[in-house]
Amino acid sequence: MADDPVFLVTGASSGIGAATARHAAQAGYRLVLGARSADKLEALAQELGGPDRAIAVPTDVTRWEDNEAIVAAATSAFGRLDVAFANAGFGATRGWLNETPEHWRNMVLTNVLGAAYTIRAAIPALTETKGHILVTGSVAGRRALPGSLYSATKWAVTAMGESVRADVNDTGIRTTVIEPGVVDTPFFDNPGEGRLEPDDVARAVMYAISQPPHVDVNEILIRPTAQPG
Repeated sequence: MADDPVFLVTGASSGIGAATARHAAQAGYRLVLGARSADKLEALAQELGGPDRAIAVPTDVTRWEDNEAIVAAATSAFGRLDVAFANAGFGATRGWLNETPEHWRNMVLTNVLGAAYTIRAAIPALTETKGHILVTGSVAGRRALPGSLYSATKWAVTAMGESVRADVNDTGIRTTVIEPGVVDTPFFDNPGEGRLEPDDVARAVMYAISQPPHVDVNEILIRPTAQPG
């Protein structure tokens, strides 16, 4: 329907982003899908109903212009924006002498600045709908992991969620940091047992956004049952 709510998600081409997009579509949302993988995005958009229900917007969240463009695409195609999920991100091998400095730079820009850019771009449209901001944090953003700059980026995301919440508190916008433990996604090179599935995290997202307007679930920390730390 033309007045169905609109859900924007970055990092939508796989993993948590794609699973969340599918759950949101089932719940009646129209979707705006952002990621750098244009082919995967377009295939997902077609799966979720095509241009009347889901659009693909190739997006590099480290570019401010791309974040402006995906929000503009949402309001142009669907006339509104109700949920913005800043989910794009990636990790790095632990150890301060591992990975390249360029990998580090790209990770920090994506995980921290990219999330901040997405949120900034979305706030004006979300203010109009009293919508919902979500950002993907991590268990690693609640406890420092040895040798992990990735962990430091997720500590920044934890702080960002609370900082944004306080900033938009009088607008009606709600904010949620989703903090998964180990998830079986392409993020990890060696999928294994004892991990969350992307659908598990997607259900947590849907729980947060399905609460009554006066309920703001600020953080959801979700681990597989057997995860020790």
